[in-house]
Amino acid sequence: MSQRPPPPSWPRQVALVLQKDWAIELSSGEVLITSGFFALLVVVLSSMAYFGGPRTTQTVAAGALWLSVSFALVLSLGKSWARERQGHALEGLLLTPLSPSALFAGKTLGLIVFLFLVEAVVTPLTMLFFSIDLFEVAPGLSLIALLLTPGIAAFGTLFGALLVRTRARDLALSIVIFPLLAPALLTAIAATRALLTKAPLSDLSGYLTLLALFDGIAWGGGLGMFGKLIED
Repeated sequence: MSQRPPPPSWPRQVALVLQKDWAIELSSGEVLITSGFFALLVVVLSSMAYFGGPRTTQTVAAGALWLSVSFALVLSLGKSWARERQGHALEGLLLTPLSPSALFAGKTLGLIVFLFLVEAVVTPLTMLFFSIDLFEVAPGLSLIALLLTPGIAAFGTLFGALLVRTRARDLALSIVIFPLLAPALLTAIAATRALLTKAPLSDLSGYLTLLALFDGIAWGGGLGMFGKLIED
């Protein structure tokens, strides 16, 4: 009797989940287009409503940038997990030999890629609308984004899965996710505000350390708790 082949390795499982999500997204473009457009709309409206000259540029630009990213995160989570809910796709995934931690990591990495794409579009436009030299602040903004994005994506994936079966999941997700992301978002906004006021990167070390700590908590909690949260 032939033996059942062993399940794929953990990295391969992560890659399969990531490949599945992006194959669906590239075929439809639903999440990227709608969430990305909403993020751009937040930036444009903020620049028109709150721009008050050089004295308020740094404060408003920092908030507009990262709040637009957070709104895109919530919209993308609602739509991506709705796909898993339709046709009981999530239950089908749980019946496979797929590790829950691999499912978490794959979906989180897919969300990170999406957020980086949104940030790549939103950041230059924010700097343009608020008359800020992008090339001067690009290294610092890139570093902040690299530390902020993995943490908010991990927390978003974790609680998106928790709320996927609720009827009012979009409303519930917004109510739950924003208070949890507030420490990271406020830290990123404060770091960006300092950067836009000509602070050197060395002065941002405290903010960057807090973002790195947030990443560690989000990923550690997600990898350890995801399996229990998605159980019936």
